[in-house]
Amino acid sequence: MPWPEHCCQPQCKRRSASLRPCWTCLLTSPQQFLSHDGITTFTELIDMQQNVYGVGYDLAVLLAVLGVGLDGDPVTQKLSIGCDATSRTSANGAKSGELGLDGHNKFEGDTSLTRNDYFVGPPPGNNFLFNYTLFQRMSKVCNNNCSRDQLSLYRYQRYQDSLKGNGNFYFGPKSVLLYGASSFLYQLFPSKGDQGKPDQATMNSFFIPEKIPDNWFSRSSPYTIPLVANEIFAQYEEYPVAFGGNTGKPNSFVGIGQNGPYFSNNTFTGTPQGVTCLLYQIATENQPSSLGVYSNVPIDNLRWAASKLNPIYKAAGSPCPCKCP
Repeated sequence: MPWPEHCCQPQCKRRSASLRPCWTCLLTSPQQFLSHDGITTFTELIDMQQNVYGVGYDLAVLLAVLGVGLDGDPVTQKLSIGCDATSRTSANGAKSGELGLDGHNKFEGDTSLTRNDYFVGPPPGNNFLFNYTLFQRMSKVCNNNCSRDQLSLYRYQRYQDSLKGNGNFYFGPKSVLLYGASSFLYQLFPSKGDQGKPDQATMNSFFIPEKIPDNWFSRSSPYTIPLVANEIFAQYEEYPVAFGGNTGKPNSFVGIGQNGPYFSNNTFTGTPQGVTCLLYQIATENQPSSLGVYSNVPIDNLRWAASKLNPIYKAAGSPCPCKCP
């Protein structure tokens, strides 16, 4: 938790620059689950997801591993939930390189539900500020019920927006995480989770004042890796789209071709079980971050990620035991 004199106490009038994009994390800070200065830890992230939203331990670890491994520092196990704050997260005092959650095409990606693409803006680089116009469009599609079907359609519409309007649009293997994030709107955000209703009042509270609704209860059964994998697969299957990216101008799309065992002819051809394995691969292997360019995640980060996830994926009795390629 932050120091008593820190600027970002719950009643503060301004937010730290490190608090910009991660609104699902932001609205837990006043409840004392995450530090108010925007620098969180691996353990804090796991505890917050379980205690606030009812996320299962397996999925909580996976998401924390993705955040810290891709955008933070596995040595200190610290992560900025906003912008680059390497000087505060790094173990060696580096000045940059640990980009935080708004680092483009790491955890964050194009076609966000309510944020601009990184290269579109305005201004370019603004992939973190809430876009109320996009929220209104999503609300219109949802029509007071942000269910799987409605969000699958809106995700498809946002893909088309980026394809036609972002010359640097990229939709790679890690983009499956976006479907997982949109499943939170109907699996975690309603009071009582999947037993509640993802209505407009709920969305307004989470997205606009970034506040957990009054008299709200988390889901009673944990949201696990197999469950989110099923939702990712189900959303994608409703409106399948190609994986790849534009080549410098809108509508110049080139597919990525064969990319691992779950992609063929530029589309995802797996199963919910395949998604479960793909999530493991995203966390533990360098994946393309743009056309023809692979991420430069340090090998030590990937080994750390595997050390955290292997017990969950391989242990007998695990909620997601599987043999991944």
